[in-house]
Amino acid sequence: MTDTPLTESDLRAAIEREMPGVRADLERLVRIPGIAFDGFDHSELDRSAEAVAELARGCGLDVQVASAGGRPAVIGTRAAPPGAPTVLLYAHHDVQPVGDLSLWESDPLEPVERDGRLYARGVADDKAGVMAHIAALRAFGDALPVGVVLFVEGEEEFGSASLSRLLEEHHEELDADVIVLADSVNWEIGTPSLTTSLRGALSCYVEVRTLSHAVHSGMFGGPVPDALTALCRLIATLHDDAGDVAVEGLHQSPSRARVDYPVDRVRDEAGVLDGVGLIGTGGVADRLWNKPALSVVGLDAPAAREAPAALVPSARAKLNVRLAPGDDPGKAYAALEAHLREHAPWGAQVSLDLELSVPAYAVDASGPVYDAARAAFRAAWDGIEPVDIGVGGGIPFVSVFGGFFPSAVTLLTGVEDPQTNAHSPNESLHLGEFARVCLAEALLLANLGATAGRTPS
Repeated sequence: MTDTPLTESDLRAAIEREMPGVRADLERLVRIPGIAFDGFDHSELDRSAEAVAELARGCGLDVQVASAGGRPAVIGTRAAPPGAPTVLLYAHHDVQPVGDLSLWESDPLEPVERDGRLYARGVADDKAGVMAHIAALRAFGDALPVGVVLFVEGEEEFGSASLSRLLEEHHEELDADVIVLADSVNWEIGTPSLTTSLRGALSCYVEVRTLSHAVHSGMFGGPVPDALTALCRLIATLHDDAGDVAVEGLHQSPSRARVDYPVDRVRDEAGVLDGVGLIGTGGVADRLWNKPALSVVGLDAPAAREAPAALVPSARAKLNVRLAPGDDPGKAYAALEAHLREHAPWGAQVSLDLELSVPAYAVDASGPVYDAARAAFRAAWDGIEPVDIGVGGGIPFVSVFGGFFPSAVTLLTGVEDPQTNAHSPNESLHLGEFARVCLAEALLLANLGATAGRTPS
């Protein structure tokens, strides 16, 4: 450890000095369309990984690009000063597909600033996360007060299929006392947050069959049930009249929300149409973070315009279930299966196919590491107190890291805000908040360095 640690004033000046270069490098990363989904040019992921590796080498890290049979990840390391903790900094360099270009107000691969926000695919999710780590490392130069492991994944948006193999093969290099996962969201512009809970998820297909083949609706309609109507009636049993999930056996967490989530805000952020009411009971934050949710996100059935006058023999729906923290995905899936079989109308045959299972996440956000993080956020946001939030969606890699490094303290942070539009057209990054995120991470590393000789957990 250096004899003269950098002060808060030093780090503020360093981040201010580095931000123009950080933004330029962020824009260069954004112009590389690294998409891990099948059917896309994966050589762009190689380019993206090498660009990140070059940035990491510029920070004095020992760098390797690793794949473990999947898309390329970047691992950079720098040993800790004597007695100091090691901090793993996570982000991902792959991005979502851009989707329908007509819905973008500008080229999604050419970053454009409008009203203090930078617009492009991946600019926030999660290339700004990558660059927040780089900014903090640049601010310290050779005076890093902690050991660092930079881990930038290359297929998070594609489900992190090879992540477990990577963590197993590189466990020794990646082992750390503190893990900073920079892929979440802040509460609002001007208010930083720590994500302390995530709902789990189940994604599955339910298929209903009533006939061996399609038959004429005029000749048999009436006494003979069709599968599409049966499926509709089955789906209708999944919620009660208030809109709460009606599957017996799904867990509901105790209220943890410490912030007010106004109804008008969630309506605006979700784009709820005039006259359409919200569903479920209880506070909005608890409905989003601590209660189960179930949505029908797709249907396989004849297209309406081309549909013949025939009874449909089979129909299939894709269900997305969000699990409250504390629920077990296996038990939840068994409860859902039991409900669907029990409520199948008219003796219709029901089959299920599980596509994805993601555990929920919840943490007791107390102790020296969380104190260090909150102090860093408070300073970076000029005295604004950070808030603990939940997130309604699951982030699979969070539980994976917890399984491989159970003794590490995990901080789930992020660069996004409610206007970011991650995964959607016109994704954007608030540049003022991004600068605060970069400063906060530098201050966090300084605060953790001050724990040298003391256990961080």
